[in-house]
Amino acid sequence: MTIREVMKIVDGKVLVGEDRLDAPVDTACGSDLMSDVLAFVKDKTVLITGLINPHVVRTSEMLDITCIVFSRGKMPSEEILEMAEEVGIAVISSPLTTYTACGELYLHGLPGTKPKKPAPEGA
Repeated sequence: MTIREVMKIVDGKVLVGEDRLDAPVDTACGSDLMSDVLAFVKDKTVLITGLINPHVVRTSEMLDITCIVFSRGKMPSEEILEMAEEVGIAVISSPLTTYTACGELYLHGLPGTKPKKPAPEGA
């Protein structure tokens, strides 16, 4: 799947990265907890989140996340968009909830991420 396809599926609007819409994505992750993103995300992932702060971009940069989708129509600040542009991450705003956006992407064949390593017993 490409970022362009993701954008269409989530009824999104590209805020940054119009030139990266044909980049491939392999998995998706929906989370507002960046610690969970660090535990689950691999390369070429779309992050769907309702959290709007610079940590989302910094976490995405560390993990080579291809695209951030801000759910519920949230619009990030200019600072966040500039940070994403600087590091080459496409940013999309979607009117869908995080749950619905993840579900639609899954229904269209984009798998979710899996833990990088098993959780400890009892966790």
